[in-house]
Amino acid sequence: MKFRAHETFFIRKGWLNKGLSQVYRNGDVFISKEVNPMDVFGIGSNMVKSLRYWMQAVGLTQEPAKGRRTQTLTTLGESVYAHDRYIEETGTLMLLQYRLATNKDEATAWYYFFNGFNMAEFTRDNFVQGLQSFVRMTAGEEDVAIRSLNDDFACIVNTYLPRYKVNPDKVSAENNIDCPLGELGLVDILDKKAKTYRKAMPSSEMFNPWVVMAIISEQAELAGCKTEVSLSNLLSAPGNIGKVFNLDTITMLDVLYKTEKLGFIRINRTAGLDVVTLNGLPAFRECVEQYYASINPQ
Repeated sequence: MKFRAHETFFIRKGWLNKGLSQVYRNGDVFISKEVNPMDVFGIGSNMVKSLRYWMQAVGLTQEPAKGRRTQTLTTLGESVYAHDRYIEETGTLMLLQYRLATNKDEATAWYYFFNGFNMAEFTRDNFVQGLQSFVRMTAGEEDVAIRSLNDDFACIVNTYLPRYKVNPDKVSAENNIDCPLGELGLVDILDKKAKTYRKAMPSSEMFNPWVVMAIISEQAELAGCKTEVSLSNLLSAPGNIGKVFNLDTITMLDVLYKTEKLGFIRINRTAGLDVVTLNGLPAFRECVEQYYASINPQ
């Protein structure tokens, strides 16, 4: 489990593009003694540490657990670099959100927020208390420093809540530091004065069937599901589309019916079955490549 590894910095627009491009050229960019990474990225030392963390947390790069901590692009990172290196497509953001929200080891607070924290409306204290209990029950660890958990909550809010909703008077075109994941609309603010928030969900129109297919395919493989998966599993199992994107049943079904047209799944709601039949699901990476092919036809 890892907390506050972001150095209190959420992902800024342009960061991931810089990270992708530099790691592609030089996997030693974050640890090089020949070139100062602060000069390479044009950001301060703590921000460099944050970017290094975020590249791994969202699944674009990886580092070995031992030995020289050189970064390399993951298969997802390779696809994004090849097809959407400026991180402009909604489908790319959804894939990064999926990786982040399922990264229990590197982004524990994010994992808990989407997969274990069931309050639709909440305050910071609600979340921090729940996260403390989750850590104790899951890992049997001693309490994590409360400051770290508070900082993780603040970073989650800043990740998904655009600046114009929090401080509209302080937003300017010259100082746009919103996180790109805020475009997904996964968190909203209920009361600024009381500092209460709520989980929100994207419109079904935002989902590309191939992105949905990629997630269903990987989660089915991880769960050992070869022929079918229940709708309740897709809606409420950790790591699946319902949890990762805060979906309700109606929105999820709308998304699934569109995905069904690809021909790899079939929704069966007869005789109270409520299952999705799986039919030769393509692998995660193939689905990702098909997604980019569908939005960038040759």
